[in-house]
Amino acid sequence: MIVLSGASASGKTEAAKMLMAKYGIARAITTTTRQKRNREVDGRDYFFVSKEKFEQMIKEGAFIEHTIYNGNYYGSTKNQIADNRSLVIDLEGLKTYSQSKDKRIVTFFLSSSEELCFKRMIDRGDDEEEAKRRIDNDRKIFATNCIPKVDYIIDSEHKTIEEVADEVYALYMEHIKH
Repeated sequence: MIVLSGASASGKTEAAKMLMAKYGIARAITTTTRQKRNREVDGRDYFFVSKEKFEQMIKEGAFIEHTIYNGNYYGSTKNQIADNRSLVIDLEGLKTYSQSKDKRIVTFFLSSSEELCFKRMIDRGDDEEEAKRRIDNDRKIFATNCIPKVDYIIDSEHKTIEEVADEVYALYMEHIKH
């Protein structure tokens, strides 16, 4: 399992899409209570559920991990975890996965500047005030001393999404051989 994390608009979702398109690595679909963005599809990008439904799933033990990020619930369900899948996850989820002893789970942190992340959010149609709020929030959450030990840190600022995906895939394949 390829676990991708990073600040808002660091390229993790696009890298996961490229891993699917180029290498057939299916994306594990997480569940969230946030509103769908333009062009997002329920069951493809996320499983979009109500807060009440999410809380019921917590009670039922459906999640490996879950968190609240930017005021919304996010979680990865047990039925989505499998080999040759990628998972896009927030920092709290990354902490859970980075502590796993399962050698098939490989963790990656994508690193980009605040300026580039802000530009990407605006370019994808996010509200400017919301983008600023997310940058401010990410500045605290992703402070260097808060990032858990991961298997690999990828510079997603100076590479195309395809180059990021190629690097992630190569490192993943090398990692699982050992």
